[in-house]
Amino acid sequence: MQPVMGVEELERFLDREFPQIHLDGRIYSVEEVGPGTARMRMKAGPRHIRPGGTLSGPSMMTLADLALYVVILAHIGPVGLAVTTNLNFNFLRKPEPRDLLAECRLLKLGARLAVGEVSLFSDGVDDAVCHATGTYSIPPRK
Repeated sequence: MQPVMGVEELERFLDREFPQIHLDGRIYSVEEVGPGTARMRMKAGPRHIRPGGTLSGPSMMTLADLALYVVILAHIGPVGLAVTTNLNFNFLRKPEPRDLLAECRLLKLGARLAVGEVSLFSDGVDDAVCHATGTYSIPPRK
């Protein structure tokens, strides 16, 4: 499973199609794309912190969903209408209030559905803070 889009192409696509993700500055970035994989970063800021000094669940969910979208697009090309059909999250431990990394892997890439998994890590910490699986619907090619 070889990617058809690189980091720069994915960043340009997100900038063009989803400029709203950068309303508060460049928080999300694609760091790496490989065969069946992608790595993203979320620069944690005050809006991501919840009481108790940890990152919020919605912040982790957003990064996981975006990382799945990116790994799928990296392998099918710029298909803006690929959409989430299912997400499942297991919150494993309290994330540190610092950047969050998403390591994403495609499990299945079919003509109509893509399935992947994401492990989220606090930057500099080896143990995952969250594990997510998701399914995306891919629109028919014209």
